Amino acid sequence: MLNIADETDSMAIKTVAERSSVPSIRTLDAVRELAPKIRAAADEIERGRRLPLHLVHEMQRAGVFRMAMPRAWGGPELDPLSQLQVIEALSIADASAGWCAMIGADAGYLTAYIDQTVAREMYADIDSVTAVTFAPPGLAVKKGDGFIVNGRWPFASGCQHARWFIGHFAIFDGDSPRLQPDGLPETRFGFLPAEECEIIDTWTTNGLRGSGSHDWTVKDRFIPQARTFNLAAPTLYRKSPLYTLPNLLLYRAAAVYLGIARGAIDDFIALASNKPLTFKSPVAKKAMLRDETYAQCTVAQAEAMVSSARGFVFEAVGDMWNTLLTGDLPSLKQRARARLAMVHASKVCTRAVELLYKANGGSSVYAGNTFDRRLRDIQTANQHTVVSLKTWEVTGRVLLGLEPNYGLLF
Repeated sequence: MLNIADETDSMAIKTVAERSSVPSIRTLDAVRELAPKIRAAADEIERGRRLPLHLVHEMQRAGVFRMAMPRAWGGPELDPLSQLQVIEALSIADASAGWCAMIGADAGYLTAYIDQTVAREMYADIDSVTAVTFAPPGLAVKKGDGFIVNGRWPFASGCQHARWFIGHFAIFDGDSPRLQPDGLPETRFGFLPAEECEIIDTWTTNGLRGSGSHDWTVKDRFIPQARTFNLAAPTLYRKSPLYTLPNLLLYRAAAVYLGIARGAIDDFIALASNKPLTFKSPVAKKAMLRDETYAQCTVAQAEAMVSSARGFVFEAVGDMWNTLLTGDLPSLKQRARARLAMVHASKVCTRAVELLYKANGGSSVYAGNTFDRRLRDIQTANQHTVVSLKTWEVTGRVLLGLEPNYGLLF
């Protein structure tokens, strides 16, 4: 259930749609110009297990972390399709850069669910990065006009360059859990300044090493209630359609899978023209990888997989966005199709990278090889809960006219 509070953005929906193209082109162009620097920092990103600060600052200057910030604050308020393109472009250059962009820009959405005076004071700098975790909740005990909070959460991507952390808490009144009208325990998300949180070095992983997705913890800290929100039943403080579907931000994950796979295709095409065949006939002394039938078939299959998955994602997310522009919420079927497009993209893009990894031959197994890294990155990203195997079930239920059985997914 979405409650409507004070409207801080008085623009008409039509004006919002018409004005989205210029800032989206500007941000996308800036990201594409930044891509060579990101690629050049690949080894630094891997070794440091985080994005280097010089790249974070470049991404801030490009407008990456302000993508979803409202126009009322001076942000571009990019539409979902434009955000997909920006994250995709970053992921082509480096998966961790795309992943950190996706997570770090979440505050543009989530600040729509707290009082705007409070939110604006928190984000005086709209390029500030936020680390958000949706993991099982910590504990928040009511005290005065806020809560005393404790907890530990994994997967805080980009936490080492974040200014704000957002944790998920179960709400208690004294020793008793607070219940919602439906009888379920109430949980809320709360904003905490980075200096009040402790990062625990846990991110030693197979892929997405540069995302710095460490655990973090907080102990006996106070959060004013004004800095908390219930994502299951948020109060909306902005009029713009970008903020009216509380979990719209989740659909952006598809851009990371599409970007990794597109980058792998680009890498393979560039390599195939210059890599001599290891085994070749005497009459084909100058044959390159691109001359082999299996390489030709592989790149064709990968292109078909990734391009068709991309088309499904942009069509399904675009369909939801068109509905939001009318002032309505997307139907369960529309949301199911968008979720299905995302999980489908994660599956087929992973398969495309696997095919290219294999077709490149033995050199793919070496650390530092682009196909080794892209395969590790996409396999790690593919473990995220938004594309878990249960998504097939829940989307299938909706398409068959049944109720979804996992509320967060819709």
